[in-house]
Amino acid sequence: MPDSHSFALCLTHDLDRPSKGLRGLYYALRDRPGYHLRTLAGDENPYWQFESVMALEADLGVRSAWYVLDQPHLLRDRPVSEWVDPERWVQFLGRYDVTSDRIATALRDLDAGGWEVGLHGSIPAHVEPERLRTEKERIERVLGHEIRGVRQHYLRLDGERTWRSQTDCGLAYDASLGSGETVGFEYGDRPFHPFDDAFAVFPLTAMEQAIPGVGADGDRAWQVCEGLLQEAAEREAVMTVLWHPRYFNAHEFPGYRSLYRRLVERALAMGAWVGPPGRLYERVHGETGSDGDENDSGDAKNGSDDDENEFYGERVRS
Repeated sequence: MPDSHSFALCLTHDLDRPSKGLRGLYYALRDRPGYHLRTLAGDENPYWQFESVMALEADLGVRSAWYVLDQPHLLRDRPVSEWVDPERWVQFLGRYDVTSDRIATALRDLDAGGWEVGLHGSIPAHVEPERLRTEKERIERVLGHEIRGVRQHYLRLDGERTWRSQTDCGLAYDASLGSGETVGFEYGDRPFHPFDDAFAVFPLTAMEQAIPGVGADGDRAWQVCEGLLQEAAEREAVMTVLWHPRYFNAHEFPGYRSLYRRLVERALAMGAWVGPPGRLYERVHGETGSDGDENDSGDAKNGSDDDENEFYGERVRS
């Protein structure tokens, strides 16, 4: 574990939809129609959480990874056979353009501030290597440099074939292995090398939507999170959590923002290394990161072979 920390907490966000868009109509039919229609028709955009999350994490002295989705256009880029599939319309609804001025500016602000920007590979990309490469290169053109991390949309993996496509197009690690329905170390408690080379897989420990009791029973939700932190410390593990940015909107998702802050604060108090997976990867492999505090970026000690052997576990340790 780098810098003599007993365990690590990797913070990640999947940028599925930075705007609510037409999905607000769908939500209005299910619950709170006044709120959803108001946020759909007005200037308010409750899913735009870039500045809010950056301010929260800066206040805590940490940084995170943001995986950016470059979804193809359903009608322009996908075969006609997919147009009649209702599931595809749900999946592609809310698509955004990573090269648009507002999104590109937000991504560059994250990058300049020490946050990691990676790829959130689209659903087609998990089985289409050229699509994956195209998405990676578009984000790199926005940032002006290469990216190293990826998580596939909906955690879709085509076995090791997806990992092979990722490493073939120059990605250093994947963070897709996990579940959106359960939490824990079922998929492993440390990154591992599926191909016995530098490419690493960071298992996902907890997605926010899988944590029971958030909002309705805050004590239960916190007990689950604290238990995961305690288990991570006992295992000397790398714990990876996923909070979608829209869940930081307390009006629509009560309890998630405060739980995230409490989780990070507790991890820091326990002596954990806290930051984005890409930064931890850099430290372990002795690469130079950008400037920042000891938890999330700069002043890293170069990783030795002993550091790496200590950091990486078996293929799956549970």
